[in-house]
Amino acid sequence: MSDAPRQLRMYLPDVLCESARQGDHNFLNLISQVVQQAGYSVSYLVRDTADMMQAAREPGYSLFHMEEPFAQNSVSIRRAYFYPFWHIETTGKRWEFEVAKTPFHEGAEPHPDTNRFFRFWQQRLFQDAPSRAHSKDFILMPLQGRLLDKRSFQTCSPTRMIADTLEQVDGKSVVATLHPNEVYSDAEIAALEKLTSLYPNLTIQTGGSEDLLRTCDYVVTQNSSVAFSGFFFEKPCILFGKSDFHHIAINVAKTGVDRAFETVLVHKPDYAAYLYWFLQDMCINAGRPEAPEAIRAALIRAGWPMDNE
Repeated sequence: MSDAPRQLRMYLPDVLCESARQGDHNFLNLISQVVQQAGYSVSYLVRDTADMMQAAREPGYSLFHMEEPFAQNSVSIRRAYFYPFWHIETTGKRWEFEVAKTPFHEGAEPHPDTNRFFRFWQQRLFQDAPSRAHSKDFILMPLQGRLLDKRSFQTCSPTRMIADTLEQVDGKSVVATLHPNEVYSDAEIAALEKLTSLYPNLTIQTGGSEDLLRTCDYVVTQNSSVAFSGFFFEKPCILFGKSDFHHIAINVAKTGVDRAFETVLVHKPDYAAYLYWFLQDMCINAGRPEAPEAIRAALIRAGWPMDNE
């Protein structure tokens, strides 16, 4: 256990930092309360590269938001796709999160609140769209960034994923969506245009994923959060990359491309049980009274002393 001074510095984007300073961010408020009860002082700092590098040399403890927690005695927080669910982790890589490393035992006795939880969050997040879900005989492919690169967590580049999918689906329509917050290079756009000229069943568009989730057959992606949202629509997915929500997905790295596209046609996991386990059991629900204890447990798991000395 670390003997560093109990001083916590939170390095946050400017808007989030101001919200924390004003006491307007519930999850950061809860973290502050939990660590202060264990004798920590807390300071909120605007994320800055120089400041973050300094954190590596400072005694004490650091918290980052959606950053690799590179400093000694540091953690990173990340929203678990939807508010008020959060992760506190010692890595910034989603596929190395605690939930990613923990087995999901499908078929186990479900929690009594599983179905209520599932229906409540379907309505809360997507109104009546999941109840109107059906199939219009196409595949949804949410794209992310760096379309030409094969990164360490991917089985192939996104453009290779598109081509592999089109070769598998025998003329079925594929709708690939560009991420609205990504800026794509001329080379990436040219590669997409080449694919659409080779495959007339490929359509490229920006956004619109939620309505497409309602009507697609299934989702193919590297590890886009759209596929996780698709579980609320009871739509299966094929992952070409590592993810924290791999448990009920079909993983190309495990099955190979051919087998993945065979399996997805008959894949019917227990979406309600999985979403309850992932969000309620494995994440921190900042809206629940047990959130402080879950925060404390996550920090203990990270090696932080949380006794009251």
